[in-house]
Amino acid sequence: MADQQERKRRRLGQTAPSAESEQADDIQAAAPVNPGQRRDAEGMTTPDAVAGKRRHRGRHQNTEDQRLLSWTARDRAEAATFTHTDQWRVLRIMGEFVAGFDALAEIGPAITIFGSARVGRDDPMYEAARHLGEALVGAGFTVITGGGPGIMEAANKGAAEGGGESVGANIELSFEQGLNAYVTLPLNFRYFFVRKTMFAKYASGFVMFPGGFGTLDELFEALTLIQTGKLEMLPVVLFGADFWSGLIDWMRDRLAAEGKISPADLDLITVCDDPDEIVRLMIAAAQERRQSGDDTPARPAWDLPNS
Repeated sequence: MADQQERKRRRLGQTAPSAESEQADDIQAAAPVNPGQRRDAEGMTTPDAVAGKRRHRGRHQNTEDQRLLSWTARDRAEAATFTHTDQWRVLRIMGEFVAGFDALAEIGPAITIFGSARVGRDDPMYEAARHLGEALVGAGFTVITGGGPGIMEAANKGAAEGGGESVGANIELSFEQGLNAYVTLPLNFRYFFVRKTMFAKYASGFVMFPGGFGTLDELFEALTLIQTGKLEMLPVVLFGADFWSGLIDWMRDRLAAEGKISPADLDLITVCDDPDEIVRLMIAAAQERRQSGDDTPARPAWDLPNS
């Protein structure tokens, strides 16, 4: 067999490999590949083959940290798309709840005040809301509003001028409204239902000044939560008898008369035109809850006057 191979090499003009060359080939085959090279299918090395192996090795060795910190054009496009998905919105909603709960965790009993954002500063209702905000903080309450202009600004202004906590829970809208200048504890929300939770959760009572759809929405939500037992019995005061009288008549003559609500449900509402009387009503309700053990102030030093 060896003789046949030798004769074939001679016909082709080849010489027999030396023992040294055969050993060298064996050593080269067994040697580790240079980091900058890789053998192709014929044992050769090419830059493309080397780069391909690096990419292949990199994909398999990626860690979670590498994927987290990666910021390629593809990563940016995928991230931008994900921020418009419902999964991302759920995380954003959770973040808004956490931010609101953290910010309001230590406030004392508070009164939430609603009313039109379109009331001017020369409107008598503006001054009434300002007076009420100041009187409420003087009695030991925090004032919470939607943080916008109009009635909200007036109530926040009174609270700030009275040296109390003036909370503004602002909402992202396509029109109106930024935070007014009298908010001392600002909150900003994208989602109405998160904001509405803050209005209800931390309230020891509600005051509704004349307003539009938003004010009506908050009024009927407060009444519904109390009627269904989701909230404890809290005062719901409508300020401005002349403004609210038509609604009260309709609720009595249509809703209650036709059995849509119980006549006793109307007792959930108090109509009042005197800011100082509203403060007395809120104090009495808070003291009653304290005596029954249903309302423990968040601040031990907080106290309500006895009269």
